[in-house]
Amino acid sequence: MNSSDSDLSIAGDILEVQHLLQPARTHPSTVAEFVGLARSLAADRSRWAHLVRYDTTTRWYHRLQSVPPATGSATAGETPPGYEVWLLSWVPGQGSGLHDHGLSSGVLTVLEGELTERTEGGTRTLGAGAQRVFAPGYVHEVVNDSLEPAVSLHIYYPGLTDMPMHTAQCAPAALDAVPA
Repeated sequence: MNSSDSDLSIAGDILEVQHLLQPARTHPSTVAEFVGLARSLAADRSRWAHLVRYDTTTRWYHRLQSVPPATGSATAGETPPGYEVWLLSWVPGQGSGLHDHGLSSGVLTVLEGELTERTEGGTRTLGAGAQRVFAPGYVHEVVNDSLEPAVSLHIYYPGLTDMPMHTAQCAPAALDAVPA
């Protein structure tokens, strides 16, 4: 093989071979696709900015999109579950409380402002553009510790049906063995 033989000259231009192209997905099915969806929604301010409201008495939220389960899955007749996209606003001091998302996985994207995420593993500050991805059972608390309002976008797959609240408790102390 000489240097003039490239993948393109051997295989040809894949864009010219339409039957080899994968069809565009209408329903995300991977973590990367859900993260990409969140990024594209975040970038399209016309989809969400006019909907944002700030409420000092309670956290404000709005379901931006609810997508039913996809049909025609390639996996032996299984239909992937639907997903939901939520828009939330946070005035200074508002928080979610310690919770998980039941059987749902999720992507949290900060659209404006700054939020603090607290988990068993520590605390992290999330500025505009920051994203967090989590699996079912992931326990966290999200709080606006800043002096300015914040807005976030949340995608849940499958759609959120349960959000169990947790109490902040320390792990039980180890018991000392006392000789009898």
